[in-house]
Amino acid sequence: MLVASACETIKDIPALVAFTDEVVRAGTPSAVLDALQAFAMCVPLKVMGAARLPLGVGDWRSLNLNRDIFLHSSVPKGWWGEYANMARREFDPGIMMARQSIMAFTWTETRRMLDPIGVDQWPYEVALKYGIRDALTCPVGRRWVVAYWASAPLGAELTPALRTLLQAAAGFSALRLEQIVTYTPEPEDQRVRLTPRELAVLRLVSLGHTTEEVAKLLKLGEETVRTHLKKAQEKLSARNRTHAAAEAIRKQMIP
Repeated sequence: MLVASACETIKDIPALVAFTDEVVRAGTPSAVLDALQAFAMCVPLKVMGAARLPLGVGDWRSLNLNRDIFLHSSVPKGWWGEYANMARREFDPGIMMARQSIMAFTWTETRRMLDPIGVDQWPYEVALKYGIRDALTCPVGRRWVVAYWASAPLGAELTPALRTLLQAAAGFSALRLEQIVTYTPEPEDQRVRLTPRELAVLRLVSLGHTTEEVAKLLKLGEETVRTHLKKAQEKLSARNRTHAAAEAIRKQMIP
């Protein structure tokens, strides 16, 4: 077990070695997260958990708890259920940041940078309801994201050196999770499959072309273009052609 003074855990090289040794010995996701919690306890921060990011930008809703997402026991009860329910319907700005960043960032920094308004504030409102005031999100290789949470806004106590150590610890933990967690890809029959013609039509729609222009560019009849669009909308559960094009881009089906 990692022991001792929390501050020694962060500052001393022997404690860092002890942390890595414990993570290497960990055989379950919960053991990995417990080791990370012991390492981070003097900030004070608590471990929220880790998630393997989906390959497609728009596939976040396909992730499942205890298969792709692993929560630490310190997470307030009830938070995940409400967050997951909202995430199926709404956009989380923090996930976009996690895919684009290479270093750790706090929720406070995310809100300052993106300035979310209205419905886009929902992740922070849900978190606040459960006593989560701030978090440090650590992207790892654009494949994993590991997060710590705090019951108070994070400020000057999160020094650049400490932030770097927490990022490194998160990265090492994600590496171990990648080794011990069996990845089960989404079944083929559950993936959205668009035909080459449907993709070609959506790509041109995403560039602003009208139905008539798409038909001329692809040398198809306008009714045929409308049929391709209708089928693509149904497959993507889209409300209209614009929504369908946006979903195709989010899922990285078209450039």
